[in-house]
Amino acid sequence: MAAAAVSIPRTPPKVVGPTTKGPTPPTEQLPQYIVEEGLRYEPIEFNATKHLQLEDPGRLYTMREIGLEGQGISNTAASEPFSLFSPAAIKQMRAEIFSPPVLSNCRYASTFATNMIRCYGPKLGPFIFDAWNSPEVLAHISKIAGVELVPALDFETGHVNVWINKGEEATPGKSAFSWHYDSYPFVCVTMLSDCTGMTGGETAMRTGNGDIMKVRGPAMGTAVVMQGRYIEHAALAASGVPERIAMVTSFRPKNPLVRDETILTGSRPITHRSMMYFQYSQYRLEVIRDRSDAALKKIRERERFGREFDIDAMREHLTEQRAYLESMLDELV
Repeated sequence: MAAAAVSIPRTPPKVVGPTTKGPTPPTEQLPQYIVEEGLRYEPIEFNATKHLQLEDPGRLYTMREIGLEGQGISNTAASEPFSLFSPAAIKQMRAEIFSPPVLSNCRYASTFATNMIRCYGPKLGPFIFDAWNSPEVLAHISKIAGVELVPALDFETGHVNVWINKGEEATPGKSAFSWHYDSYPFVCVTMLSDCTGMTGGETAMRTGNGDIMKVRGPAMGTAVVMQGRYIEHAALAASGVPERIAMVTSFRPKNPLVRDETILTGSRPITHRSMMYFQYSQYRLEVIRDRSDAALKKIRERERFGREFDIDAMREHLTEQRAYLESMLDELV
C-alpha cells in the first residue's frame, strides 16, 4: 500500500553529517583474511563484456508511492536489488580496495560509520573507476533512476562501508549505519560480500508520513539505486555472515540544466579539504559555464529571428544562478 501523501516542502531536506572534526583513521583492525586478499591484488583492465551482468530490477519504488511526490529530480525513489557486476568484477574490486596502498592511506572512521575506505581515486582504484564511468554502467543506472546521471565526484566514487561481525546478533530494526539523508541526489549501493545466510541487512526508508519501508538487502554483485538526497534512510544491522561490505557511489544529474542540490555536509568531516573543494568547485563552475552557454544561445537565437528580448526569462535564469552561487558559497567553509 502506498504511503499517504503529505504536504512536502519543495526545499531539499536538511542533511546532518558526522560530527567528526576531520578525516580520522579507524581504530578497528581488519581481519587477516581481508589483508591477505589485498596482498594478492594484481591490476587488470575493466572489460564490460566480462565484468558486467546487467539486469533490470524487479520493482521500482516511486516518490509518490512513498509519500514524497514533488521532491527530488526524478520520480524514482529506490529500486529493488538488481544484478550489476560479475563475480570476477567483485573479486577485482575487493582486491583493489584491500590493496596495501589503499588500506595504508584511505581508511577512515566517523560518528556514522566505524570503518570506511574512500578517496583513493583513479590512481589507486583504476578498475573501480573504469567500471563506474563505463557507458554501460552509466546507461543502466540512469535508466533505473529515470534521469541521466554521472558520478558526482571522484572522492565519492567507490566509497566502501565495512562491517565485520563480532559475534553479535542483529537487533531487529537497529541500523548499522546511522539514519541520514545523502549529500548527493542519487546513490548506487553495491554488495561486495557473500550474503548467504544473512539476517537483516535491509535498507530502510522513512516515508513521507513517517512510516518505515524496507528494501531487501542486495546479494553479492547486485545493487540498489536510491534518490538518497531526498529520502531519509539507513542500512539495517546484519547477522549470520562474517562481513557486510558495501560500495556506495554517489551520482548527480549529467544535464547542467537539471536542478542540482548537491552539498558537502556528509563529505566534509571525512574528506581532505583541498581535494574536496577543488573537485566540488571544478564541477560547479563547469555547470555555471554550461548554463551560461545555454542562456547565451537562447538570446542569440531570439535576436537572430528578430524577437523581443525576454527580460522575464533572463531574470529567472539569473535568479537561479544567484541561488546556485549562494549555495556554493555556503559549502566553501
